Amino acid sequence: MKQYPMFIDGAFDNAADGRWFETHNPYTGQPWAEVARGGTADVDRAVRAADRAFRSGPWAEMTATQRGALLRKLGDLIAENADRLAEFEVQDNGKLLAEMGAQLKYLPQWFYYFGGLADKVEGAVIPLDKKGYFNYTRKEPLGVVAAITPWNSPLMLLAWKIAPALAAGCTVVVKPSEFTSVSALELAVLFQDAGFPPGVFNVVTGFGGEVGSPLVTHPLVKKVTFTGSDATGRVINQQCAAQFKHVSLELGGKSPNIVFEDANLDDAVNGAVSGIFAASGQTCIAGSRLLLQEDIHDAFVEKLLALAKTAKLGNPMEATTQVGPITTAAQYEKVLSYIEIAKAEGATLLLGGKPASRSGWFVEPTIFSDVEPKMRIAQEEVFGPVLSILKFRTEDDAVAIANDSCYGLGAGVWTRDIGRAFRMSERIQAGTVWVNTYRAVSFMSPFGGYKDSGLGRENGLSAIESYLQTKSVWVNTGAPTGNPFTIR
Repeated sequence: MKQYPMFIDGAFDNAADGRWFETHNPYTGQPWAEVARGGTADVDRAVRAADRAFRSGPWAEMTATQRGALLRKLGDLIAENADRLAEFEVQDNGKLLAEMGAQLKYLPQWFYYFGGLADKVEGAVIPLDKKGYFNYTRKEPLGVVAAITPWNSPLMLLAWKIAPALAAGCTVVVKPSEFTSVSALELAVLFQDAGFPPGVFNVVTGFGGEVGSPLVTHPLVKKVTFTGSDATGRVINQQCAAQFKHVSLELGGKSPNIVFEDANLDDAVNGAVSGIFAASGQTCIAGSRLLLQEDIHDAFVEKLLALAKTAKLGNPMEATTQVGPITTAAQYEKVLSYIEIAKAEGATLLLGGKPASRSGWFVEPTIFSDVEPKMRIAQEEVFGPVLSILKFRTEDDAVAIANDSCYGLGAGVWTRDIGRAFRMSERIQAGTVWVNTYRAVSFMSPFGGYKDSGLGRENGLSAIESYLQTKSVWVNTGAPTGNPFTIR
């Protein structure tokens, strides 16, 4: 098996204690590569390298325009290597090559967008109420950023963090998921090829307790950006609060996909299937709660089952495969346990509900009806191909059920009534609401959650602001100094 060392201070190197761990292919269930298993010493070395790069050397001396040019060059290199990077992603996380290929071909846009934005960051001149003073503001980078990424869309979610951070002038230390570390290390090669100075981009691989915690609590880290579970996010938020670090968190979801009686049912069925069975349900925005208005419930379910039954499970590298495996063995067991929980709670199993009869960690696309809002299957994030169907009567009912969750990441609304579309978009407590579509994202559009789904926003113009701090500068242009014991 190929070995992948860490990337620190512009070079690849083994862990300080020489340890390695295996990464598995979810389709075969077999290990396919070894990755360096980092620890506290490796974290400290990477953070100090990032801090040096931020404070001195080529990166610190670069203009914002020069930083932007490097980001755009990196985007070009990603575009040239998109197919190869997508294959690494599939081997590591088991998602479809069709989906990962599309993500990687789209990925350069983040570096083009934020590369172009790098020299558009502006302060302001403040029209003061005091004569004899000139006051202006500067936008300055925070410093070292710790970026902790999940296993479901490793490079795309990494780009959401590092593109604005680097555009702002920060340096980064990345801790990828221990299940999907290879693609971040392959990306590090492209950072070298693009000409980024040493220490600007670092990757420390390993496990949460050995790498993640020391990285979050390192005193030289000024911001932590994390995508993952709400339980881990809560711990990270507490750790950051203790040291007054900046933090952004993109956490879990239990997104409602709401279909009204006037919707185009065929489109809504496609949206429901896309929302939960694409990526085997392993997305934070999965439309895992399908809310159907009573009058269309039976007809919709019939159409839904007909389409869902045609989903082809198989090798994610093959173009004809539509549903791939669960990424990790632990997650596979978790999904199966939630299916049993739903049965025990009284939900009616309409489709699937068991492991698929093939090698690898496959779970059949699963649909439950007769789900009540307070059931665990309707409240807790499964992160797998498991759909809960709930009925509603009125618009108010739909809103009440949709918002009856600790999460608030995404939501879908299917209706031909434009007034209803606007009303529902306003009333639903979610960071993103899709109307007559689902799972659309863009480098231009803010993404993040309400409630337990996180803090802050990624993507769009506002994303770079979260990696900057504002300094106010006062210049005396002739005002008398006055009494030294009073405020000016």
